[in-house]
Amino acid sequence: MPDLLHFRRKIQELRRDSEYNPAIGCTVLTQPFYLDNENKIDPPSDWSSNIVTGKSYEILPGSEGLRLFEAAQTFFSLEPKVEEGENSGPTVRFGKEQLIKPRLGQGGFRVVVMDEYSRRCAITGEKTLPVLEAAHIKPYSENGPHQISNGILMRSDLHTLFDNGYLTLTKEFHVEVSRRIREEFSNGREYYAMHGKRLVSLPGNSANQPDPMFLEWHQSNCYKD
Repeated sequence: MPDLLHFRRKIQELRRDSEYNPAIGCTVLTQPFYLDNENKIDPPSDWSSNIVTGKSYEILPGSEGLRLFEAAQTFFSLEPKVEEGENSGPTVRFGKEQLIKPRLGQGGFRVVVMDEYSRRCAITGEKTLPVLEAAHIKPYSENGPHQISNGILMRSDLHTLFDNGYLTLTKEFHVEVSRRIREEFSNGREYYAMHGKRLVSLPGNSANQPDPMFLEWHQSNCYKD
């Protein structure tokens, strides 16, 4: 393509919707699993080799979607274990069924938090992606989970203040700024202007909004009152 404009026009020709949409996205796999040839799952009978945008299936009785779902669950719900073979040494086999709790990785955590907050800083509404970071409310180092309700999208300087206890959030999603910024650095006018303001960006799904339990943990264990 000679330039970005031509590139975007080509993308628009391939889109199914009629509205102009220059965003280029991707599907993020947060919990992929791999099977050897002996345990492979046959692809859907109607799967075409030239599909490039993905395909979805409903889980209906007798459908390909249900077959794929049940086949995947067989392996997803089993935890591999290592057994000693008589002559061949350690071999990996599937043992007793165990439910495994899905967990996002750090990369997946950042992506889903950014999407839930519509790529806007929750405190300021800033949209410049290079300065936006997915902050853990309860740090991962303190057993805080990689889950959306333990995350919040912040501008990088606010993330630093949050992690170091100079800024926190109430259960009502209002910003609190510690007096210690002024005492220790003789500055902070921009940040004190945010004190008491409610978050301007939150996930639409209430289950993905900051969990009060994690917010209380941050106030009790990190915030420098």
